[in-house]
Order: sequence, then structure tokens, then C-alpha cells
Amino acid sequence: MKKNFVVFPALVLGMAAMVHAQTPAKVAIIHVQNAILQTKDGQKAANDLQGRFAPKKADLDKKQADIAALQDTLRKGSATMSEEAKAKLMRDIDANNKSLQRDTEDAQADLDQEQGKIMQELGNKVMAVLEKFATANGYSLVLDVSNPQTPVLWASQTIDITADIVKLYDQANPGTAAPAAKPAGSATPAASRPTATTPAAPAAAPVPKKK
Repeated sequence: MKKNFVVFPALVLGMAAMVHAQTPAKVAIIHVQNAILQTKDGQKAANDLQGRFAPKKADLDKKQADIAALQDTLRKGSATMSEEAKAKLMRDIDANNKSLQRDTEDAQADLDQEQGKIMQELGNKVMAVLEKFATANGYSLVLDVSNPQTPVLWASQTIDITADIVKLYDQANPGTAAPAAKPAGSATPAASRPTATTPAAPAAAPVPKKK
């Protein structure tokens, strides 16, 4: 009889431990890049960056159009113009192409640097909101599916907290409303393998590439 009193509590404790071990951890996913760009601060930053780089983009577009005009002149007049004139025109096209390439690379480097600063600053603020939300709601793990290296093959939309974080961020950072702007890339459905949006930054005016 005494032995039964010793074994029974042990069995109860063992069953309790088994139930606890089988309790699934609370997991969520978030597309951090989209979360940043969908906040009011992110939209405002994207609009501001687009406005700042608009003159540079216009300048690059003009240079590209000038090159296209020279190429058209060479194509249409190649049968009638002198060899000297064709050679000069070809040198001009080559020089303009090299100049456009340098200017494009410089502009892209400046744009990437500014985008990096914005994503770093807003990313830190989003992470603070995320940490508070995850802790308050008992999440054991939150995966960023905006990273293509994230080992997530499939995830239910019910565990995607991107919209929740955007809402909480805007509530915590009021007074920064900006005109409606589309984020760089659309949000990836959580029910399929997420992929990163390229570039991972606010949607600034694209820099034209050399033809």
C-alpha cells in the first residue's frame, strides 16, 4: 500500500511533463521589408527619396535619349555620310555611353546608401515594436520571410503578423502620415515560400541602365 502512494504521484508528474512537452511552441512569420515600407514612416521616406533623386533620374534619362538619337543618326546616315563623319559619330556615342555608365553607377551607389540608412533606422523601430508584440503574445519564435535564406517552405496566413506590426508601429509613431505610396514590391502571401523583394528598400525613382 505504501508503495502505491509513492508510484502514483510519480506517474502524475510524468504525464504532466509529457503533456507539457507536446504543447506546440507559438510561432509567427513576418515580412520585415514589407512591414517597414507599409508603415506611414516608410511611405513618407519612399516619397521623399523619390523626390530627391528625381532630378538625377531626369538627367540620366536625357543622356540616354541623346545617345539613342546619335545611334539613330548613325543608322540612318551610314550609307551616305563619310567615313570620317561616321568615325566621329561612333566616338561620340562611345564617350557618351561611358559617361552615362559612370553617372549611373554613381547615382545608384548614392541611392543604395540612402536606402540603407532608411531601412536601418526604420528597421530598428519596427524590431522594437515586434519584440514587444511577440513578448506580450507569448511567441517563442518569429521568422523573417523577407530573407530568401529563411528555411520556410510553407506557412499559413494565420500566423503572418506583418499587418499587426504595421498597425502597432503607426499607433506608436503618429503624425507622420504621407500621401499614399506603393511599397517596393507587393507583400508575399504567407501560404507560399516567401521571397525577398528587390531592392530591399523604399521605392525610389529607378536609375536607368545603359543600353
